[in-house]
Amino acid sequence: MRSLTVCAAAALLFLAGAVPAVADDGDGADRTFTIEDPRITESSGLAASRLHPGVYWTHNDSEDGPYVYAVDSRTGKTVATVTMRGVGEPRDVEAISLGPDGNLYVGDIGDNLDGSWDHVWIYRFPEPERLGDATVRATQFDVKYADGARDAEALMVHPKTGRVYIASKNEDGGGLYEGPAKLTTGGANVFRRVGEVPWVTDGAFSPDGKDLVLRSYFSTRGYAFEDGRLGADHRVSVPLQGQSESVTFTADGSALMSGSEGERSEVVRVDVEGGGNGGEAASREGGGPSSDAGGGEGTGNVGVTGGAVLLGLVVLAVIGVKRRRGEG
Repeated sequence: MRSLTVCAAAALLFLAGAVPAVADDGDGADRTFTIEDPRITESSGLAASRLHPGVYWTHNDSEDGPYVYAVDSRTGKTVATVTMRGVGEPRDVEAISLGPDGNLYVGDIGDNLDGSWDHVWIYRFPEPERLGDATVRATQFDVKYADGARDAEALMVHPKTGRVYIASKNEDGGGLYEGPAKLTTGGANVFRRVGEVPWVTDGAFSPDGKDLVLRSYFSTRGYAFEDGRLGADHRVSVPLQGQSESVTFTADGSALMSGSEGERSEVVRVDVEGGGNGGEAASREGGGPSSDAGGGEGTGNVGVTGGAVLLGLVVLAVIGVKRRRGEG
């Protein structure tokens, strides 16, 4: 594993020139930042706080326990650790999303044993009004898929309807699954396939609910979203990272924040087209550093294609090692 880490570091150094730094302004909130907490080594999901501007909720992948962390983008430091009670032992936590009801939804939805678990879980608790270490009672929901067990890493709560969606993960492509209008306890919540998607590691709705962004290791795509169904799609330019595991919109919808696993991992801001001040504009046809291995020749893409190939080989190797170990 150490040799893979060295290769990944070399790949990232090679790519460093392909991702221009984002200038800071104002109080530094919602800018590119590094997660400083040594406990957070496998940040697998991101959700922008609505109650605390500039704060992002995240969590580790597997074997960390029932913990969720609030990280201040101004400093990269953890300002709250939430311990969930009233839930079972988390198995493979892969995603987090904030609903219009003010609740955080935590997706314990990973299944690296090729979909062998007959159910997975979603945990829900209110976003704390005050930041600080706390223990909260969370509600646990059992989840099943109508067409059989699936491995998944992306959970998105629609910001208007409150409906929960899950995107499954498979080498040959996955599916977008829609949950019931309201999650309930005491029985399984059945999620039904409503669309086809590529390999997905995380996803996020825009604050108005009209767009859905789905991220993978090698590319990110945006979809028009209406009446619970996917519409026209387009490429979204985001940075190349060592293991592209997370994405969320800023609370005001002006930018995407993209994260990666690893110690002191970086969360990179890329402005959405026509929004925000400063930063690299994320266009639909280039205009920013792209994680598409076959991306076009937009501004800032010099050296990205070759770098993506190198990075892709490293990521595939890491995935293979983690799969043999049964990790998320």
